[in-house]
Amino acid sequence: MNEAEYGCTGLAVKEMEEPGEERQAASWRSARRFYSLKEVFTWRLLKTIAMGQALSLLICGTAVSCQYLAEAGVETPMLQSFLNYALLLLTYTSYLCSRKGDGNILQILKTKWWKYLLMGLTDVEANYTVVKAYQFTTLTSIQLLDCFVIPVLMVLSWFLLKTRYRPVHFVAVTVCLLGVGAMVGADLLADRDQGSSSDVLLGDSLVLLSAVLYAVSNVCQEYTVKNLSRVEFLGMMGLFGTLISGVQLAVLETRAVEAIKWDLKIIMLFAVYALCMYALYSVMPVVVKMTSATAVNLSLLTADLFSLFCGLFLFHYTFSGLYIISFVVITLGFIMFNAVPTHSATTESDSRGGNSGDHTAMLADQATGSSSDRLLPEEKGGERAETPAVIAIL
Repeated sequence: MNEAEYGCTGLAVKEMEEPGEERQAASWRSARRFYSLKEVFTWRLLKTIAMGQALSLLICGTAVSCQYLAEAGVETPMLQSFLNYALLLLTYTSYLCSRKGDGNILQILKTKWWKYLLMGLTDVEANYTVVKAYQFTTLTSIQLLDCFVIPVLMVLSWFLLKTRYRPVHFVAVTVCLLGVGAMVGADLLADRDQGSSSDVLLGDSLVLLSAVLYAVSNVCQEYTVKNLSRVEFLGMMGLFGTLISGVQLAVLETRAVEAIKWDLKIIMLFAVYALCMYALYSVMPVVVKMTSATAVNLSLLTADLFSLFCGLFLFHYTFSGLYIISFVVITLGFIMFNAVPTHSATTESDSRGGNSGDHTAMLADQATGSSSDRLLPEEKGGERAETPAVIAIL
């Protein structure tokens, strides 16, 4: 072997031995680049913001219908959840039954039934515990402690989904939580401390448990919709959610359901709640696939504000300018989080099995800041506009 051949072979061996260093160097180059306004405020980012706020409006619809049901003396959270899961069963699970091949429901159940059973159980109990917490603690405590879902989500995403956050993402989360603090402060100034205080410790514990369960459920949802399919996730949630909530409904709320004085208003309120929840469950995986579970939960922080704005007209809440400030601050934090793509090691591991050309392409993608959660599209022809930078990846 001559010297030139040995040099080429040695270089190839070195590249094979140190792929991690190359990936890390490419990641650092991506972390130091700047983004222009054109790159940040893309149509996809605006679409993400709009869809996130649409999810918040759907949660607002469930909150308003729940408030009216509570005023009518109806407290059946498990029945309400059962109706949502039943709608998912009738649509998405039925569609899975009509599929053929590996996507058929029988094939899915043969290999992954226990995984979806745990996911369904987690989701059902997350919904139940947070509603149950209202019987023991105050609205202020629930609003504050419910934000615990975000740091739990980030930790789970870091270890399970291999998502790597940058300093700007932590700053964005802090900004969003400051917005929540402004909202809670407005509630205290307006003396709007609804809920109960019969057993605050139990109620607060239920909220924290609900936050952890929601985080686990959302991480599972993100993995499923990004690696398998949205229809499979919703179909399995409909199947196991209906079974689990149906059992709990029979055990816990039989007398409460029998005591309901059914009329057109009550039926309409149940229908509004069920349809809002069904739309929420159907649209949320789409937004999660576009961004991440953490980003979606940041956008949902504005749901309480939409409920408050509705309450100004429907329930005669006291208005405070802090509500507007809170909305602006949370939205700003949400934009900051989504404007800069997160780094996912999962994409790297999925690409390691390719040939050397694929490996080079992967490194090139990383050098331009691409990831599984990328929101900034490439310019046509592979070139980026050289405009003044306004946002740095910290």
